[in-house]
Amino acid sequence: MNRGFCGCPGHRVTHYPEIVLDLCGDPIELTAALVDIPSESRREARIADEVEAALRAQAPGFEIIRNGNAVLARTRLHRPTRVLLAGHLDTVPVAGNLPSRRDAQMLYGCGSVDMKSGCAVFLHLAATIAAPLHDLTLVFYDCEEIDSTANGLGRIQRELPDWLSADVAILGEPTGGYIEAGCQGTLRVDIHTTGTRSHSARSWLGDNAIHKLGAVLDRLAGYQARIVEIDGCTYREGLSAVHIDGGVAGNVIPDAASVTVNYRFAPDRSVAEALAHVHDVFDGLDVRIEQTDAAAGALPGLSAPAAKALVEAAAGRLRAKYGWTDVSRFAALGIPAVNYGPGDPNLAHRRDERVPLDQITAAVDLLRRYLTG
Repeated sequence: MNRGFCGCPGHRVTHYPEIVLDLCGDPIELTAALVDIPSESRREARIADEVEAALRAQAPGFEIIRNGNAVLARTRLHRPTRVLLAGHLDTVPVAGNLPSRRDAQMLYGCGSVDMKSGCAVFLHLAATIAAPLHDLTLVFYDCEEIDSTANGLGRIQRELPDWLSADVAILGEPTGGYIEAGCQGTLRVDIHTTGTRSHSARSWLGDNAIHKLGAVLDRLAGYQARIVEIDGCTYREGLSAVHIDGGVAGNVIPDAASVTVNYRFAPDRSVAEALAHVHDVFDGLDVRIEQTDAAAGALPGLSAPAAKALVEAAAGRLRAKYGWTDVSRFAALGIPAVNYGPGDPNLAHRRDERVPLDQITAAVDLLRRYLTG
């Protein structure tokens, strides 16, 4: 085995000879090689070793460091702007879909969509663009697919915040070849009702808490969600019941029930404003609202010069991001951020996860135009 220092005290890079990451070659082949390295969350050491070794050998001019199982690289060319390219190295558990395989149109395998094809695009560009218009930062991080407290990008934000400084950030999430700007915020609440327990044979002696949920569900059924346009992107909101809990036994009138409601809100609202809106929706009902989870959205920020140039390079292939992604972490730092990568996000995590080969090459071409002018 070849071993080399990664730059972190006490850490050495291990190269696994059966895997060769050719950053300068065909990005489709590079995607397949990344897919063939199993990297379930918390088990990213091997792929991080390979990515680090490949960058050190094939991407001259980059400062490279290791943080846990994250690999970071950046140029110091004194360009007027800096572009950050970020992708997570981990996948969900393998489902009998390794090693990779391909046909004339598709590359199949765990992580092919989410998001090793995006990582391959970024690695290939880092090794093959000799004179970018912008300084570049690459962040390949761990533990994105599990609880947010373990997220490697969050750890980097806490421990190495200067590495996340940029004029625009591009997260390689699958977007079907579109630039998906910003992201929605998400809020979950439990709405509780209470009553009086009794035997169901004498139901008039009780007060049915489940029945009281009917008024909550009526409000949801009649809810008119906002449609918000920001920077030319249309965000559709949604307020939805996603779980109901209640009941004691088949012969008992229940004295407690709840419905879990998920609010996906446009990024022009803060979490506090979203929560206030939910309280307004259910105002006047005899309920208790308890917040259980929340994450702020991300404004697209496409008016920033570096982001404008990216939109121009996309030639109109632009839309809002539905759902929450790590672009929100960049938005919280005041950095315009977008999602852009090969693959259909609806195919992520599936046994038949697959990415179109032409979307990989198209992503390379678009970002090369953007980064080189």
